[in-house]
Amino acid sequence: MAAQFEDEKPGRVLSGPAGLLLTATALVVGALALWQVFRPLSQGSKFYLILFLAGVLPLVFLAYPAGLRLPARLRARRHDEDRVDAPPTSTRPTVPDMALAALAVAACLYPVLPIPLGGGGGGYNAFLDRQGLLAPTDLVLGTVLLLLLLEACRRTTGWILPAVCLLFLGYGYYGGLLPQSWPVAHAGLDFSQLVDAFYNSDSGFYGTPLDVAASYIVLFTIYGAVLELSGAGRFFVELSAAAFRRSRTAAGRTAVASGFLLGTVSGSGAATTVSIGAVTWPLLRRAGYPPERAGGMLAAAGVGAILSPPTLGAAAFIIAEYLGVSYLRVLGWATVPTVLYYLGILLSVEIDARRSGVRPVVIDVGSPWRMIARFGYHFASLIAIVVLLAVGVSATRAVVFATVLAAALSFLDRANRLTPARLVTALVTGVRGVLAVTAVCAAAGIITATTTKTGLGPQAAALLVGGAKAATSDPTLVLVLTALLAAVALTLLGLAVPVTASFVIGWVIVGPALLDLGVTAPAAAMFVFYFAVLSEVSPPTALASVAAAAITGGRLVPTMWQTLRYALPAYLTPIAFVITPAGLGLLGIGGVGRIAVAAVVTALSVAVLAVAAGGWLPGVGPAGPPERVLGALAGVTLLWLEPVPVTVGVALAAVAAAGVFVRRATAGRPSAGSPASPVEEKL
Repeated sequence: MAAQFEDEKPGRVLSGPAGLLLTATALVVGALALWQVFRPLSQGSKFYLILFLAGVLPLVFLAYPAGLRLPARLRARRHDEDRVDAPPTSTRPTVPDMALAALAVAACLYPVLPIPLGGGGGGYNAFLDRQGLLAPTDLVLGTVLLLLLLEACRRTTGWILPAVCLLFLGYGYYGGLLPQSWPVAHAGLDFSQLVDAFYNSDSGFYGTPLDVAASYIVLFTIYGAVLELSGAGRFFVELSAAAFRRSRTAAGRTAVASGFLLGTVSGSGAATTVSIGAVTWPLLRRAGYPPERAGGMLAAAGVGAILSPPTLGAAAFIIAEYLGVSYLRVLGWATVPTVLYYLGILLSVEIDARRSGVRPVVIDVGSPWRMIARFGYHFASLIAIVVLLAVGVSATRAVVFATVLAAALSFLDRANRLTPARLVTALVTGVRGVLAVTAVCAAAGIITATTTKTGLGPQAAALLVGGAKAATSDPTLVLVLTALLAAVALTLLGLAVPVTASFVIGWVIVGPALLDLGVTAPAAAMFVFYFAVLSEVSPPTALASVAAAAITGGRLVPTMWQTLRYALPAYLTPIAFVITPAGLGLLGIGGVGRIAVAAVVTALSVAVLAVAAGGWLPGVGPAGPPERVLGALAGVTLLWLEPVPVTVGVALAAVAAAGVFVRRATAGRPSAGSPASPVEEKL
């Protein structure tokens, strides 16, 4: 069910010879990734990426069906064959799937095979020597790999990303025909130049996105699989329930805390939403939450998985590579915004409980302290990652050491110990989990290489800034308008393509515009990252909301709007990164004073916005339309982290709060509904 609502499509459950082939290949790929951490190949990282893609890309064609409709007669025949010969839960790769897999092996391994072939081939060094002067064989196999990657993306994510890649490809080829007076016109590239940029350069298929997938993401997916098989996921959910088992808002707090704890190892919004929803939706239903409101809460909490250290989404590793900083630095940038994000959700939960008369739910899961004493070792590997990063260990080695630690500690629980067979399962699961993102990252090379060769990035940035300057000449307002335009553009982009591709495209297009206006690289990168992530909760796609609605049975559109209400801080806080230098405090940049002031003021902004969105001031009573409007203005004003706007925002918030007090005094103390007796619920 989680796969159904992910950025990628569900894959096949393979058995028989195809299953054995996938398992064996995945083991080889996993072993190669681990070997590369401690004994890097002497030929360099690009050589490793070629081998990695040669192992992963064929598996995409085996694990993901084509999904194309066949004529009715052929569909009926294939259905009968599968029904008679194949297990009911598996489908077999077709002959075309096997042919594409074999072709992928040939196209990927061609650059490193020491066999002369039609004026090409000859080994890795000979292939590199022909950069800019491709042989006909190079051109043919480069074109084949281009088509295979587009098909792999179509199988795993749908038609949109391949269409975007083809759009960039067409721009690279036909851009020279545009009127040269147009800002986006360029000198033009012929097809061989484009294939050379994709196949034999460091910015194409084997560029930074694929490097991140092969060097970082695969290791973290293996780590996540080890943790899941060791019972960490269930422990995190049960610990969340135990921590709040006797509070009035136990059900809502459990959902939010579960999302945060699972997010530390998941890095996937929709999957986390499904995981916490399967366990906490019964609690939310018994507490009296409407399906749409519960779904919004689950989706918002689940999407926080992509924002939560120490396992952020894949785009976070790309940030580290693009900016040339350690992954620990990126984790530091994400810490305060993550706390503010979950603070906003928790405040909304408290407001909803008082406004809607949510019933208390007593959750019988035992003492949280006993659970921590018995199963708290699941936190050890998470802490180990941060500690190892802090002492200078690379992110790749840190996650491998953490994986070994998690596997060793699993033997403290007889039911979840990682025997050799289960370790193989974890390794295969981890490699399989990176198939789709590898296809996306390799295809993203089409976008980055085209942008680099044509100079599209600076040209698009000039258009974006020019649009803002057309409305005003004030430098500050130009920056604000550019940020707003960029936020809208990134949100729309994220509706169509996965988070990783959305970040790559956004960085090469929007990033230069922000940098040209004086925004620092960390602020610009995190701004693009956050709005790429928010595609998971942005209508009309909102994959996490769709997953939550499927869990709760709620109406889809209202669930999306409820998700937006809960996730409101994530839409507004990134604006503060870029519109004022003080906003860097939210990324942990600057002195202690700047960081503390930025965190406190933004926390006040989040609280005021939660009250404005929920229509209730905890401890006082309902807020009417005037108070909610004032609160919204106050919250937005407080995001401008300068003395005058902060003063104005505090004053507006005080007036709004005073209005709520006056409303309560004139109307009498409101009742949130008579709570029913606590309901016993066992996990």
